[in-house]
This record gives sequence, C-alpha cells and structure tokens, in this order.
Amino acid sequence: QVRLVESGGGSVQAGESLRLSCKVSGDIYENSCMGWFRQAPGKEREGVAAMYTRTHNTHPADSMKDRFAISWDNAENTLYLQMNSLKPEDSAIYYCAAGRCGSWVAAVATPPSGSWAQGTQVTVSS
Repeated sequence: QVRLVESGGGSVQAGESLRLSCKVSGDIYENSCMGWFRQAPGKEREGVAAMYTRTHNTHPADSMKDRFAISWDNAENTLYLQMNSLKPEDSAIYYCAAGRCGSWVAAVATPPSGSWAQGTQVTVSS
C-alpha cells in the first residue's frame, strides 16, 4: 500500500500555469506506476497522464499532451503535474493515483486496486 498526499491546487486565470505535487510514501516498488486524473462537476473522471516511475516513460492523454506534463522525482518520491496555458474547462478536482503497472498506464485509465490521494481543486477563471 502507498499513501499519497497532494498539494498545489488553487485558482488561476486562463492562460496561467500551475504545478500539482503528489508526495508518495509506502510500497512504491510494488506500486511504481502513477497517474493524474480529474473530475469536473457532472462529468466522469478522466485520465490526464500516467507514467512508469522506474523508467520515467510517460503517457499523457492526447487532448492534454500539448499543455500538461507528468513527471517523477526519485529523490523526493513526488509525482508532479505541470499544467500550462490553463483553460476554464480544465477546472476540476485533480487526483493522483498509484498502482501496479499494467495496461492502464498507456490508456491513462483507472488503475486496478490503485491508491488515491484526497484530491485538490483547480479553478481556472476566464
């Protein structure tokens, strides 16, 4: 099991940038694939990006790959999501998750039996 604690959400203007952090502790070796997901009010949760933390191989969702980037800091055991050129439609609760590596990573799908952070609100105003 792993524990994930997010930080970095907030309110910004359209066009600005924001970086989310997700501090991970526990059995990272067994849960070495991680991802970011988001859910807006009235919408289903969608994958933003996922990655293999051992190889730093990343898989961003096609719709966001030009603006969002996922990364992992080995020294800090922290997952990041850099979000640039934010739009009002990016407003949502963002979650980081960790799990055993599998096909969900390339698909940026929900990790089976994954561990989740508490979520952080991102609000983008026009």
